[in-house]
Amino acid sequence: MDELSALELVDLINSEDRAVAEAVGSQRLAIADAIELVVEAFRSGGRLIYVGAGTSGRLGVLDAAEMPPTFGTDPELVQGIIAGGREALVRSQEGAEDRPEEGVAEIDRMGIGPKDFVMGIATSGTTPFVHAALARARERGAHTGFILCTDPAPELLKTHDVVIAPLVGPEVVTGSTRMKAGTATKMVLNTITTGAMVVTGKVFGNLMVDLQATCEKLQDRGERILMTVLDVDRSRASNLLESAGGRVKIALVMGRRGVGVDEAGRLVEEAEGVLARVLGSPAEDAPA
Repeated sequence: MDELSALELVDLINSEDRAVAEAVGSQRLAIADAIELVVEAFRSGGRLIYVGAGTSGRLGVLDAAEMPPTFGTDPELVQGIIAGGREALVRSQEGAEDRPEEGVAEIDRMGIGPKDFVMGIATSGTTPFVHAALARARERGAHTGFILCTDPAPELLKTHDVVIAPLVGPEVVTGSTRMKAGTATKMVLNTITTGAMVVTGKVFGNLMVDLQATCEKLQDRGERILMTVLDVDRSRASNLLESAGGRVKIALVMGRRGVGVDEAGRLVEEAEGVLARVLGSPAEDAPA
């Protein structure tokens, strides 16, 4: 490998990466089970908590951090625990993954309980920090899951509510699990959280209607969603979004039902946040 040209390296890595999606697809049933467990946690007032070390931990924290701007969730709803703490996000904390007592302490610190779902991420399947955290979470009554990229041991399958194991095979650089294993992990996490957000009403059709217009990019996206669904011009969309306090879902109800912000909020709350229950299918009234 170290004698290949830059283009040959690109082709080699790309050829290995092509197997990742298939490996993730082989776990479709387990991933669907995980989505249902997350939805159950959300609907009971619980949280999704990721636990990992190194690349696995960073990917969990990243997925959690992307939920509030994308789906308008409370930052507490999806959270990530990484061995070594915040410093480990930007600089490797060697040895942190080998401290099980710290995994236990993190679960206690976050007050994990029966309503929560805790997902451990360890591509090798052996990280002591993660196993200890999950064991403590189960002691406290939480449901637990595990994501790894090796064959799961029978004991692992017996212990957790769901185990997801996309087998991506050896890395192109031996042991560098930031590559195929990391990509597979990111795909799994994307699918779990996106699926859970869709089921709990954060998406209308394929539009992220619970986003918060907190920056110019999201303001523009929110206005374009209103323009598409309501068939209005940019000015009308902007006014609706402003009246709704930047909440796209509320603005949509105001525009479609012709009600004020308080009534729109009440209708959305009664529908448990599922916009289709208030407006019907987006395809039903799509502009010609």
